[in-house]
Amino acid sequence: MVRKIHILLLVSLLIFVACDMRLKPFDDSEHRIEVCRYDRLESQYLTTGDFSALQQMNMDYPMETRTLIEDVLRLGEVNNPEINHKFLAFFQDSTLQTIVSDAESQYANMDDINTKLNSAFEKLKKHIPDMPIPNVYAQIGALDQSIVVGNQSIGISLDKYLGKDYPLYKKYYLPSQRATMTREHIVPDCLSFYLLGLYPMHDFEGRTQLERDIHIGKIMWVCNVALGYRFFKSRYIDIVGKYMESNKSVDIKQLLEENNCARIIEFMG
Repeated sequence: MVRKIHILLLVSLLIFVACDMRLKPFDDSEHRIEVCRYDRLESQYLTTGDFSALQQMNMDYPMETRTLIEDVLRLGEVNNPEINHKFLAFFQDSTLQTIVSDAESQYANMDDINTKLNSAFEKLKKHIPDMPIPNVYAQIGALDQSIVVGNQSIGISLDKYLGKDYPLYKKYYLPSQRATMTREHIVPDCLSFYLLGLYPMHDFEGRTQLERDIHIGKIMWVCNVALGYRFFKSRYIDIVGKYMESNKSVDIKQLLEENNCARIIEFMG
């Protein structure tokens, strides 16, 4: 299961790069994270056809709307005259309507997510002072990507976090996959994808699988530090931990910026 998670993270990162979704710094002084409820406007439009909700989506969340339509759902270009009708028609499927309703019900309140995100990013800022704090928003996809990272933002697809026992998931996902589709995975996934966006592996195609695993191990080890407990578990994370324990002079920022995994691989034993 861990290997599958590693592969999904790396593939998703490549998708973000391919879409030219670059991370851009901005003034994040006293910036506190609160998940923007873009999903509520989306739900309003998709369930009632309320044109005013669509207008607000386009006016207040132009980047989020473009990303959802073009990169997540891949319905076409957002400026296509027919795209609004296509977007609405796509979600008239009864299964997707159920997903929209269930997502809004389960995530009527996201205060716990806000609290955990702020705690984790505050810890990361202590180790990486120049790290920009992202804007975070919720959306509803069509069981596509779980987390979307780009343009200094993190998009949480609530449809991918409806619980390991969610009936619809049982039709399409293995038990090992469903185990990661829970509310508890949202914050760890936000951290891991965001850090992957900030610290990608250079020359990915030219690296060995071991080097790729070690890189993911570094990301997940740092996520565990930010979370304050050992959420992610794998032998590669343990190897990174041994390396850091034996190299007190290496800080987290240096760990993430270092692209040579040779010194860490030495701790495989």
